[in-house]
Amino acid sequence: MSSADESAVAAPPASSRALDARTVLVTGATGGLGRELVGACARAGATVVLLGRRVPALEALYDELLAGGAREPAIYPLDLAGATPADYAQLAEAVGRECGGLDAIVHAAVHFDGLAALARAEPEAWARALHVGLTGPWWLTQACLPLLARSDAGVVAFTLDDPARVAHAHWGAYSVAKAALARLVTVLGEELEASGTRVLGLALPSMPTGVRHKAYIAEDARSLATPRAVAEACVRALADRAVRGTFAPA
Repeated sequence: MSSADESAVAAPPASSRALDARTVLVTGATGGLGRELVGACARAGATVVLLGRRVPALEALYDELLAGGAREPAIYPLDLAGATPADYAQLAEAVGRECGGLDAIVHAAVHFDGLAALARAEPEAWARALHVGLTGPWWLTQACLPLLARSDAGVVAFTLDDPARVAHAHWGAYSVAKAALARLVTVLGEELEASGTRVLGLALPSMPTGVRHKAYIAEDARSLATPRAVAEACVRALADRAVRGTFAPA
């Protein structure tokens, strides 16, 4: 949804089977970017764990992947806004048991109700945006760190937004969550620097997704990056063990 910042570096190239035999968990799997990330990971040879709120949408995506010749995915329905640390612990246990391990997490889930003044924000909406945008991704990551540590190429990737655009009036809890998430990438990245687990911040370009449309209703989408192209660039970065920190998948 965002424009990449100037300090970000471009994602490197990788082979078409760059994630062969790896297991990748994608949150927000049926969303505008999440769906393309799932497809890109599957085309790169990964087994994808589909995490989202709506079971019918997850099942439809599951069927689509199988029909396209992908490795059989796994479905895990979960609402990040209401999940507890115990729920994430159960998720990690299930992924480890049923998939044999975990190599990557891509946090593509997002919650944005639209532009509005903070003074008029409902407490429930504020809490949901922070849970989906910050607390949930961290609790999920924390629960899965032991699985990632057992992988020979563990990586966790968080989607970031352009602070030059969203750090302003009316972006509300979404902006606050994204700012905190960027700091999480830095802090966690330093803490895990000596380990085998990489931490990535995906500084996304502007894309024509349903979330973005809530802020830019009359925008001409032809000038924006396509979610599929962005997803392919993200997969290349997931596969390249030399890439850490914040970068622009372009």
